[in-house]
Amino acid sequence: MKCSGEERADVSSLNRGPVRIVFLISQADDIGGAHVHVRDLACALRQRGYDTIVLAGGRGAFAAQLSARGIPFYSLRNIHRSVGPLKGMQAVVEIRRLLKELRPDLVSTHSTTAGLIGRIAAWSLGIPVLFTAHGWGFTDGRPLAQRLAFWLAERAAAPFSARIITVCESDLEAGRRTHVARRDRLIAIPNAMPDISDAHRANPERSPPRIIMVARLSWWKDHQTLLRALAGLVELEWTLELVGDGPTRPEVQALTASLGLAQRVYFQGFKAEVASHLAEAQLFVLASKWEGFPRSILEAMRAGLPVVASDVGGVRESVRDGETGFVVRGGDAEELGDRLRRLITSPELRLQMGRSGRALYEERYTIERLVAQTTAVYSAVLAEG
Repeated sequence: MKCSGEERADVSSLNRGPVRIVFLISQADDIGGAHVHVRDLACALRQRGYDTIVLAGGRGAFAAQLSARGIPFYSLRNIHRSVGPLKGMQAVVEIRRLLKELRPDLVSTHSTTAGLIGRIAAWSLGIPVLFTAHGWGFTDGRPLAQRLAFWLAERAAAPFSARIITVCESDLEAGRRTHVARRDRLIAIPNAMPDISDAHRANPERSPPRIIMVARLSWWKDHQTLLRALAGLVELEWTLELVGDGPTRPEVQALTASLGLAQRVYFQGFKAEVASHLAEAQLFVLASKWEGFPRSILEAMRAGLPVVASDVGGVRESVRDGETGFVVRGGDAEELGDRLRRLITSPELRLQMGRSGRALYEERYTIERLVAQTTAVYSAVLAEG
């Protein structure tokens, strides 16, 4: 689907045409929450008359999705998820060259590595630059040494930022509490999702329920606790669908087999679009050790599914415990199993919580709200320049 639309606002800049926004993110060979955020925001802005361009390292699934939507994409050779000093300098030079050619009015950086390198490159050219933090690397859930390294990197990069956007209120408070940047530079704009067709709305009351977790199979996600919780519910009827891929897949598959769940757990691998999978599910779970503000939860609420999620990051801002789902202690298989039992055995509760989640999505997490708040920040930053 191309990002073209009839609604085009007057967003001319310096009498030379539409405002040009360059988005920068580290990698194009994967699809994570930050990628979906950039993709959807770039597309929505283009529909409203902005000229949006995306830069990212390499090529792959993300680049393909941008191309399908008609969003210009430039592949970077020298930027990766983590880079050393030499590669970092080379990446700054490469990005500077592209920015000189593209002449954007504003640069919007995403992910830690791209945020650091991109801010230096844009600032050195006098181009206003923003950073969106999709979860701080220095918050709880990571080893202490990593947290300190992330904090030092963010602290060093903060002066180059016209604004730093967090995708949830808890990250805004964490940024303020740790003095990672000036308070007047920090602002929270919660994540959002474009709406779906009625065909992609779920039927959570259907039984037996299909449970779904959409998450990369990585150390930061906690598929193991979910599997152990479900191993205590084998007398109930349910199936589990795991959408996502990653380095811990062999370990998770081995645990599934050892718990005797191989006939009830389906590994679907990476899926570029998950709306159809959510539409067939009756219950969404996100067991995790660390999160910012998970977009997968918003996708589930948008589909009308009840959500059970670990109490990490900004999860409590989207999941209202006892109303749209349940929030459980991270790593607690017993508590997770108890909440799952309640929902597996009660179609009425699944339907009630799913409807409440859908209503909350419509109230707080639509793409229209995200665009309005983001463009207000753009306008303020451009006015300062």
